[in-house]
Amino acid sequence: MRVGIVGQRGNRRAAGIVADLYERLSGMGVAVAVDEESAEDSAAWPSGRPDPAELGVPVDELADCDLVVSIGGDGTFLFAARAAGATPIMGVNLGEVGFLNAVPPEEAVAAVTAAVEQYQDRGAVETRDMPRVEASGDGWSLPPALNEVVVQGPRRGHGGGAAVEVRVDGSLYTSGHADGVLVATPTGSTAYNLSEGGPLVHPSVSTLVLTEMCGAESMPPLVVDADSTVTVRIDDADGGFVVSDGRARQELDVPAQVTLERAARPVRIAGPPLDFFAALGKIE
Repeated sequence: MRVGIVGQRGNRRAAGIVADLYERLSGMGVAVAVDEESAEDSAAWPSGRPDPAELGVPVDELADCDLVVSIGGDGTFLFAARAAGATPIMGVNLGEVGFLNAVPPEEAVAAVTAAVEQYQDRGAVETRDMPRVEASGDGWSLPPALNEVVVQGPRRGHGGGAAVEVRVDGSLYTSGHADGVLVATPTGSTAYNLSEGGPLVHPSVSTLVLTEMCGAESMPPLVVDADSTVTVRIDDADGGFVVSDGRARQELDVPAQVTLERAARPVRIAGPPLDFFAALGKIE
């Protein structure tokens, strides 16, 4: 078995957990790969640490592992999940809310050990799927988003939006001027969607959430079936963008149409289930 570990950049506590996991997993005969920055953080490792050149790998290579462990906040989890592909991923929460990371830091070694033992016994790690949403257009597509995809004009605020038209399975939902449109998964309903006035959706509900961003004649947010095809057309602007999970970005030549659908491959989550309502209690 091979386990990949990604630690939050610049977080000394995350680096210490990375080192603890390496020591435990190596003692179990498990091959370990660590993201390059964590591997090179000499202050986090005890004396006799492994050679960073042999331990550290680019994050994009972690998809070859049997399990990926993310240590940090939701941003670190999204970063690691994008690289993990179909590989199961477990999140250790060092953030304040942690809707994607179910494992507290003091239980990290035990939780990862349990997953490894499960793999050694059964040849697989037990997982649950979280859907992702994928955006595509004329000759391009973005990496699937676990939280949300935003289609927007050239900038937020006065004078920066665009004329938008949103259709669901071909039927018109709304049109008018807005900063943009946000399409979120249930997982992403607690993130950017919530700050834009969108609804909370329990992660067990199979939906997509459509939230208009600062519309001139705003329509209420809409929850649709997860297998719906959403199209967003933007016009009457000097450009636009599509952004997947706040990282991957595609510039648009306006007018343009963006298609948003559930991605074929979900994120596979390992480890204990998240207590969704306990996490909600941390939102201020």
